[in-house]
Amino acid sequence: MATMQQVADRAGVSIATVSFVVNGTKYVTPATTAKVTAAMRELKFRGNVVARALASRRTRIVALLFPTTGNRFSPTTSEFFMNAAERASERGYHLVLWPVDPAGDDLDDLVSGGLVDGVVLMEVRMDDPRVVKLSELGVPFTLIGRTRDAAELPYVDIDFETTIEDGLDHLQGLGHRRFGLVLENLEGTPMAGYAPHLRVEDTFRRSVVDRGCAGTVVYAGPGSEGGRDAARRLLEADPDVTAVLVMKDDSSAGLLVGLYAAGRRVPDDVSVLSIASSAAAGDQHHPRLSTMIAPGRELGVRAADALIDRLDGTSTELPHFLLPCVLRPAESVAAAPTR
Repeated sequence: MATMQQVADRAGVSIATVSFVVNGTKYVTPATTAKVTAAMRELKFRGNVVARALASRRTRIVALLFPTTGNRFSPTTSEFFMNAAERASERGYHLVLWPVDPAGDDLDDLVSGGLVDGVVLMEVRMDDPRVVKLSELGVPFTLIGRTRDAAELPYVDIDFETTIEDGLDHLQGLGHRRFGLVLENLEGTPMAGYAPHLRVEDTFRRSVVDRGCAGTVVYAGPGSEGGRDAARRLLEADPDVTAVLVMKDDSSAGLLVGLYAAGRRVPDDVSVLSIASSAAAGDQHHPRLSTMIAPGRELGVRAADALIDRLDGTSTELPHFLLPCVLRPAESVAAAPTR
C-alpha cells in the first residue's frame, strides 16, 4: 500500500502538506488539494477515515440533502449531484446523497451524531422548515435554491426570473403574444410552496401583463397523462394560445401528444419551450424541444465550493450566486402562426 511520502513525491509537495489534506488539520489551497487527492487515487492510497475524524474532529464528509417525498430525482438533479460530488472530491471531501423528511424532523440525527461536517440543501421551498432547523442546529450549510427571504442565507440558484424573461423575449420576438405555462401540481403535497415554481409563475404572470400579452397557467399531474390533461385544459382556457412554456420533464411528451390530439401541430400552430431542463431531455421528444438549459454543472460546483470554503475557513462571506438558464434552440419553436 502506498505511503504518505509516495503521495507527496507524486504530487510534488511536502509530506506535511499531504498530512494536512488527509487529516484536515490545516488549510491547503484547492489547487494543491486537487494534486494531492489525484496522487492518492493514482497510488490507491487509503487513509484511516475513523482515525482522521477522531484526530481532527471532522469527517470530511458533506451531505446533499434531498426530500424523501415523491420521485424528484430528475436528470437535472443528477447533474447537480454528480458535479458537486466531483468538486468535493477534488477538494478532499466526500459528498453523499442523504434523503431527509420534508419537514426536517430527522435532521437532528444527521447533525448531532457528527456524521457530516456540513450540508447542501436542495429542492428548497419558499418557507422551508429544514432551513430553520439547520440554522437552529448551527451546522454549516449552503442552499441550491432560495427561500422567500434569503438575504442572510448562503445560496446558489437558477435565476428563474431572468430565465422566464429571456424565454418570453425569444418567443415574443417570433411574434407570439398568447402564452401558456405548465407547472407541476404540488398542491396538498409536502412540496407545496416549492420556490422555483412560485418564482417562475410570479414572473410569468407579471411579465405577460407588462408586455400587453395574454398568459394562462395550468398545473400538470404526474407523467405523460398529466401532460395530456394539461394540454386539454390549456386549450379550453385559451384556444388561441400559440406558445407554451413547460417546466416538467416527465409531462413534456404528454403535452406534445395532447396538443397533437387537439389538432395543434408543433411548432406550426403552437410552439413549446422547455424550461430549466437539459438538451438530452429535450432531444428525447419529437419534435426535439427547444430548451432553456439548466446550469447544472456550474450550480453543483459552486454549491460545493461555497460550503467547503466555509468549512475550511477560506471565506466568511455569504455566497449569493444566481445563474440563468441558456436557450438551446431546436425544433419545437417557430414563428407565431398567422391567424
